[in-house]
Amino acid sequence: MNKWPGLFKLATMPRSSIQRSCSRPIPGIASRPLIPVQHRSMATSTSKSNSKDNVSAGLYTAALLFGMLGLSYAAVPLYRLFCASTGYSGTVQTDRSKFAPDRLVPQAHAPRRIRVTFESNTSDALPWSFKPELRELFVVPGETALTFYKAKSKAKDDVVGIATYNVTPYRAGAYFNKIQCFCFEEQRLSPGEDVDMPVFFFIDPDFLDDPYMKDVTTITLGYTLFNANKAPHLAPVAPSQPAAMPSS
Repeated sequence: MNKWPGLFKLATMPRSSIQRSCSRPIPGIASRPLIPVQHRSMATSTSKSNSKDNVSAGLYTAALLFGMLGLSYAAVPLYRLFCASTGYSGTVQTDRSKFAPDRLVPQAHAPRRIRVTFESNTSDALPWSFKPELRELFVVPGETALTFYKAKSKAKDDVVGIATYNVTPYRAGAYFNKIQCFCFEEQRLSPGEDVDMPVFFFIDPDFLDDPYMKDVTTITLGYTLFNANKAPHLAPVAPSQPAAMPSS
C-alpha cells in the first residue's frame, strides 16, 4: 500500500497540469505579478558607472600632474624671491623698503667693525676665470661699501654666464642688504673678453640689536658662476638699480 498517495498522484500528472496547478493562487495569500530580474540592464548600468568613474579619475590625475609640473617650474623663482625677501638660507636681502635713508647711516657707536670677505667659484661647464678684486674689507652697520668681481672668458666662442650667491653665517643673511649686484643676471662674454661686476651693499643697523649676532665678527659673501645654457633653472631677473642715496 502506498503511504504517499499525493506524491504518486503528482508524479503521474502531466507537466501541463502541474504548471497550471503551480500558477493558481493560494487561498488567503494575495497574488503578485512576478518582476523579471533584469541582469543585462544592471550590468550595463554598472559598466557605465565604472566608465564615468574611470574618466573622472583620469581627469583628476591629469590635473594633478599638470599642477605638479607647473609648481616644479615655479619653485626655483618663488624660492629665490622668498629667500631674497627674508634672508633665508644665507640669501642676502634685496627688499627695497630696507634701503630707506635712515638705514644707510654708519653707526658710529658700533662696538666693532664687521669683516666682510669675498669668495668666488666657477662651474666646470663655464670656461671663465672669476675672482673678487678685494678679498676682504671692514664696515660698520649702516655703512655702504662698493667692490667688484672680475670675470674673463677663456672660451673659443661667446658664452653666457649667470651667478648665484649666498652669505655665511646663514643667520647674518637677513642683515646683509645688496643695493646693486649681478646675481641672477645673464652676462655674455666673447672669447678673451673680461668684465668688472659691481656689488654695492650695507649691513642693516638692526644687526647690532640682535643677540644672535653678538658673536658674528666675519661675514662671507660668495658667488658661483654657471653656464646659463646648461643651467636653465637659473632664470635671469631684471637688473637691479641702485637705490636713492641720502643727500648730504
